[in-house]
Amino acid sequence: MSKTSIACIAFKDDKVLIAHRNPTGQMGGRWEFPGGKVEDGETEKEALVREFSEEFGETVSVGKQIAEAFFIHNDEKVTLHAWTIEVSNDGIKKPYILTEHTEYKWVSLKEIEGLNFVDSDKLIYPQVLEYAKKEGIRI
Repeated sequence: MSKTSIACIAFKDDKVLIAHRNPTGQMGGRWEFPGGKVEDGETEKEALVREFSEEFGETVSVGKQIAEAFFIHNDEKVTLHAWTIEVSNDGIKKPYILTEHTEYKWVSLKEIEGLNFVDSDKLIYPQVLEYAKKEGIRI
């Protein structure tokens, strides 16, 4: 049986939202696109809204799926889907309330290449880049 994880891809002014994970766990202390696991009985869209609310204290609206990757985590097959989201608050004027991260920032997609990013998000990065180019987002 495989698990499904989701990644939230939020764009604003040619930048994308990333977050720095708390220093615990296997991928602790690394950067990532916000997201998490899809719980039993939950749709991916419901998981996106729940995860962002739990991790940042904000409600989001979900767009479309733009990337997919597969990987093995603790001997289990995981499917990762990246979805675009719209945030009503960009976390700048009114800071996000963080529960799983030490910080967040809006960066150009090119900046991600120089960051210590979690392995699973590196797998979807080329597809996110391709989507951004199609949408006219500056890299």
